[in-house]
Amino acid sequence: MNESRPAKSRQPNGASSIFQGKDGRWHGYVTVGVKDDGRPDRRHIGRKTRAEVTKAVRELERQRDMGSARKAGQSWTVKTWLTHWVENIAAAHVSENTIDGYRVAVYHHLIPGLGAHRLEKVEPEHLERFYKKMQENGSAAGTAHQTHRTLRTALNEAVRRQHLTSNPASIAKAPRVEEEEVEPYTVEEVQQLLAEAAKHRNTARWVIALALGLRQGEVLGMQWDDVDFELGVIRVRRGRLRPRYDHGCGDRCGRKPGFCPQKINTRRETKNAKSRAGQRPIGVPEELLQLLRRHKEDQARERIVARDLWAEKGYVFTSPTGEPLNPNTDYHKWKELLKAAGVRDARLHDARHTAATVLLILGVSNAVVDAIMGWEPGKSARMRRRYQHLTSRVLKDTAAKVGGLLWGTDQTTGSAALDAGQSPVPAELVVHVARLGERRVPFLHREHADEVVARWSEDWPDHPAEVEEWDRWRWEHQGPGGASALRDRMPERAVVFHARALFLPGGERAATGFPERWSVSAWEFETDRYIDRASAWRTARRPGLGQEVEAQVRGTDKDAVEAAFAEACAQAVDRARNPGKYGDTDEW
Repeated sequence: MNESRPAKSRQPNGASSIFQGKDGRWHGYVTVGVKDDGRPDRRHIGRKTRAEVTKAVRELERQRDMGSARKAGQSWTVKTWLTHWVENIAAAHVSENTIDGYRVAVYHHLIPGLGAHRLEKVEPEHLERFYKKMQENGSAAGTAHQTHRTLRTALNEAVRRQHLTSNPASIAKAPRVEEEEVEPYTVEEVQQLLAEAAKHRNTARWVIALALGLRQGEVLGMQWDDVDFELGVIRVRRGRLRPRYDHGCGDRCGRKPGFCPQKINTRRETKNAKSRAGQRPIGVPEELLQLLRRHKEDQARERIVARDLWAEKGYVFTSPTGEPLNPNTDYHKWKELLKAAGVRDARLHDARHTAATVLLILGVSNAVVDAIMGWEPGKSARMRRRYQHLTSRVLKDTAAKVGGLLWGTDQTTGSAALDAGQSPVPAELVVHVARLGERRVPFLHREHADEVVARWSEDWPDHPAEVEEWDRWRWEHQGPGGASALRDRMPERAVVFHARALFLPGGERAATGFPERWSVSAWEFETDRYIDRASAWRTARRPGLGQEVEAQVRGTDKDAVEAAFAEACAQAVDRARNPGKYGDTDEW
């Protein structure tokens, strides 16, 4: 009798397989999912030894099980992915200025330097060598750093779409950038600049930069509707964009588009400020308001001279024909002003550093500085460190105050008697009051008040909410709760679940137009303090002809509220059927 041969073992469908091929190499196949056409996505791995291919197969299986296996589809190179990302993904979701920066990094640096790499084969060491080569070839460290940030953003999107399992740019060491210390202009230098600016057209443009610290785009995008002469306020709402030109001659002039005699601007002139902090009112000194009034009169005369060449667009600072100023032209005018005033050369943005430092010299509170400069909560402290510079005047004033405290010598001008009605509390001791509807909640820290107002506005969009600034003395003497109400931490916020039902006298459930279940956000400082209980319920007979019984439940634990609601409804039914049992009538 012949012995039966054992049946060949066969791997189940979808299982990984490892075998040695006729070429002598070891091969592995791993099923990681399904392709777009419905066929299994089976990946091949080839190695010299069985141990190597087994290790690689197990790693791919681990990635598959964790959901981090690379997505099937197009095999991207760095060039094809960056081109697709910058033109089809980023361009639709970022501002014009941002996409310009991305395109320079992609087309001028990344594609020439790294474009031939397979996307999944890029290693952190490739990037670090590339950044070093950029700097050796003359690129500044800041340019290399900006290129790194662009690549990191692009590869993060590739990871999110599962074209990569990890981002090598997040691992690679970014080029080191030494932040150059900016030396703001002294008060005397600012006065020289203002004196020289008075001799030139658009005088008020430079006064605004040096006195208020507005960004270049904010000044050039300002319109007369933004200037309230009665209140003495400028409202920052938008920024000027750099023009982008195309040929209007069909590219026959042989010049760059910006120098074409028939050039066409293909970009909008302004964009709205992107953050709530950027859209801000700024108080204007009376002297500057007078300059703006004179500037408006000068512009009216230019309008008459230009006649039909004038383009009425409402801008405060314009060309002689009413067009908004080009940022490049504005930059060159700044350089001419520096040279004519006989002061050292500096960037136009250094005027903003100067304005911030002047506010520091004047002792203006941090909250007011943030509002004037347009810095967002959470970033303001870092921005103040960057823009407010400890000049010799600041250091001398500080040393004088320390001497007065330790040795009793009063070397500052602050020893004069307080003006009548002036608060004895220093101006920097500000209470940040979150006004939430009719309630006012005081905080020591601006970021806490801003956070509460932001969340409150999301929860109650129809109720007014804003941050008010009170000095410490005023709040402690006039605010509800006084000093004991001041908060030095972020308050607790909870979601409170509600349930409600109405029953007719016979126990039948009544149909109402109100929701049966809902939830609201509540803060610990709210007057109805019920947010610390998992659940609480009650039943009550409603007054009136119907004599319905209402069941109400609320609490912070959803499951506990659900359980309590069943209990409350049971009691409400019994109460509706037996009113005397609960003292609702005398019959029992």
